Amino acid sequence: MHPERTHPVKQAVERINGKPAKPRVQDFRIGQDARVAPPSHDLAPHITDHLRNAPVQMDRKAYGKMKRGKLGIEARIDLHGMTMARAHPALNGFIQSSYAQGKRLVLVITGKGKREATGTGPMPEHRGVLRRQVPHWLTSAPLAVMVLQITPAHLKHGGDGAYYVYLRRSR
Repeated sequence: MHPERTHPVKQAVERINGKPAKPRVQDFRIGQDARVAPPSHDLAPHITDHLRNAPVQMDRKAYGKMKRGKLGIEARIDLHGMTMARAHPALNGFIQSSYAQGKRLVLVITGKGKREATGTGPMPEHRGVLRRQVPHWLTSAPLAVMVLQITPAHLKHGGDGAYYVYLRRSR
């Protein structure tokens, strides 16, 4: 559009309302610096917060015992130091074999992740790749049909660096 011409929509709005319309976007000339709001670094809530607020799928009494670390753990796997490429098949095999053996409560130890600073880039990074990935793996195929509940472990079993995985009854 030619710079001296007025905007037709603006004229129509002014005619309807009888007062000048407030432009949604301010005029911009080529070469002018844009006024940009600083980026916000709002991140999605951490997966442990999501798991704590998830609805309970199992017996409330057993869930309470499990959260307090009073329910007996039947098997455990430690994924410390593993890469995602090694940890994913190990977790799949462990959950499938535990389910086949009729175990109900297993402990998956992921660790909390490296404690060093994660850089100062524009996108903040979460610590603990396995800690974030394991719940996603457990809630996707083929493990989703075997898993009833995932909850962060009690402090005596690893706290936020481990998960209780309550398995469905095998049929």
